[in-house]
Amino acid sequence: MDSDNWVVQNLQNALDTWNNKMAEVWSLLTMSPQSFKGGGIWHVILQINGAVKAIGLALLVLFFLVGVVKTSGSLTDIKRPEHALKLFIRFAIAKGVVTYGLDLMMALFEIAQGVMSTIMRASGIGSVSKTKLPSAMVTAIEDCGFFESIPLWAVTLIGSLFITVLSFIIILTVYGRFFKLYMYTAIAPIPLSTFAGQPTQNIGIGFLKNYAAVCFEGAIIVLACIIFSKFAASPPVVDKDVAAATMVWKYVGELAFNMLVLVGAVKMSDHISKEVMGL
Repeated sequence: MDSDNWVVQNLQNALDTWNNKMAEVWSLLTMSPQSFKGGGIWHVILQINGAVKAIGLALLVLFFLVGVVKTSGSLTDIKRPEHALKLFIRFAIAKGVVTYGLDLMMALFEIAQGVMSTIMRASGIGSVSKTKLPSAMVTAIEDCGFFESIPLWAVTLIGSLFITVLSFIIILTVYGRFFKLYMYTAIAPIPLSTFAGQPTQNIGIGFLKNYAAVCFEGAIIVLACIIFSKFAASPPVVDKDVAAATMVWKYVGELAFNMLVLVGAVKMSDHISKEVMGL
């Protein structure tokens, strides 16, 4: 909304920052690690994963030997055909997990992306609704004289600062999810090599469950954004019978509370996702 009033411009600039960050969040959630920032980061991660895979294969043998020692009572047990076959199958599966671990992790990510796409289609929301200043409040602010505008400046500065800070917190949280995806992918061969030994396999299982939880964080964030979008579609009620400063204070306060709820839900997405995965 175009206006020459400083108070209106300041509030609208803060809301524009919020709207832009929310649009960026929505875009990031539907993006794959391969296409993030042009794919340059993913290329480096693949190189690191390939280099770490050699370490993972070496540790695979070590964890396998440790598992054999701890699960076999004597050499006689190892010589038994059924026991030897069991050990061979474990080693082959563990080697396959390390070798094709990247494909396994990308399959988990695709499943999580499919869940997000299903949620988006079911909600019927293609993007997050934009938050705008009500025209009645803009008119009331523009009709204020100089002395009446002084309280509005203080309210505007506080509200704008709070909205801007929340905007950057929410985008940093979504960027943090991508960083976690990259970190998990880069070091994956090492924890996956623990599947070679029965005593250490819980490390690999825990790693995959944590990675799956990071992938499903996106679904929790999407749900939070959809809920907030409904909040934004029904903005706080503007009381036209009160002073302009009171009107702005009530509106900004309720709007900031709704935004704070969304940011809190997004920040808790990792905890909620881990609870879903039983971690």
